[in-house]
Amino acid sequence: MVEIAPSILAADFARLGDQIRAVEAGGAALIHCDVMDGHFVPNISIGVPVVASVRKITKLPLDVHLMIENPDAYVPAFAEAGANVILVQQEACIHLDRTLNLIREHGAKPGVVLNPATPLESIEEVLDLVDAVLIMSVNPGFGGQSFIPRSLGRFRRMEETRRRRGLDFVIEVDGGITLENIEEVVRAGVRRIVVGSSIFHTPDPTAATRAMLERATHATMIRV
Repeated sequence: MVEIAPSILAADFARLGDQIRAVEAGGAALIHCDVMDGHFVPNISIGVPVVASVRKITKLPLDVHLMIENPDAYVPAFAEAGANVILVQQEACIHLDRTLNLIREHGAKPGVVLNPATPLESIEEVLDLVDAVLIMSVNPGFGGQSFIPRSLGRFRRMEETRRRRGLDFVIEVDGGITLENIEEVVRAGVRRIVVGSSIFHTPDPTAATRAMLERATHATMIRV
């Protein structure tokens, strides 16, 4: 099954509740929350209070991506705020094994994120600990960037590794996803798709979410 996870980084925060309800109506499976600290990435976005507020207005799982330094210090607070999945950057974790176990200990599903230039091999030893592997298809920090084409090969290699080792984590993508490239991303093995601008920067986020889901689902039915 393929899942669409609209990223509220691209939403209109003056109408955040309405925008979340709109993507729910379009078939969103999760709500993606990008947390940025202005240190690990050159931008500041949201924190614990926003995640806690979003938790109050939706029953969908919250997919919280920590693009921050020292994520261990904040995992408990985000878990308490209602994060269902907590994704941490491999590049920000000194003791990645410890961080992933900490997330699970606090009742959330752990996921690991790789930036475009980070080797897939850097997380080989923790793949059995995670529920999700998010492979960034843009350099993190800002919405609205263009998809990096070489990401497709990275998705395929991660899917090959997942199958070879008999693991059941979901491969997730974030960055530059549009109606034009979503099918090839799915055919490369991705099953959770974070979409920001292509949903929230449209006149009808409900219709945009539905169109993304329909096109992605169609791609899972095509043998290649």
